[in-house]
Amino acid sequence: MDDDARLVERAQRGDAAAFETLVRRHLRGAYTVALAVTGDPADAEDVSQEALMVALERLEQCSRPELFAGWLFRIVRTRALNFRRAQAVRAASPLDAAAAVASADSPERDMERALLRERLLEGLAALTPVQREVVLLHDLEGWRHREIAESLGMAEGTARHHLFHARRTLRSLLGASPNEVA
Repeated sequence: MDDDARLVERAQRGDAAAFETLVRRHLRGAYTVALAVTGDPADAEDVSQEALMVALERLEQCSRPELFAGWLFRIVRTRALNFRRAQAVRAASPLDAAAAVASADSPERDMERALLRERLLEGLAALTPVQREVVLLHDLEGWRHREIAESLGMAEGTARHHLFHARRTLRSLLGASPNEVA
């Protein structure tokens, strides 16, 4: 399996398959970064796809191919911030519609899930954008502290610090005991 640097170099020479491999490798991470900024799954999908197109157009500007993921995620973050600024007011949350759809579980279970989803979104919204990105990349995507630090352009200790404070804030807001959330 080629590393990112080799794939970027091949893609810069016009190898479409190499860029496709990069997209497959980093699409979920790009989506997660966009979601951390926009807070909306549909918007995050649009932003991450647009950012990938921008990355393709600007691939020659990636001066350090070994740091492709960080370069891409900076594009995603910038696009997401611009999108969020342009969308000052959202009409409805897609989770409200999802909660209204009946599932195979009991209505009580559906209500519990909807309330938990709402509390979790409120908790994530209370975090700083950097904390939200760090906690989603680490806890949802399973990224290591080093990978997060490189992607966000910060020291590894700083990434750990943001994760610690994000988790502490979420525990406080969600009412979990310190032993419930690692």
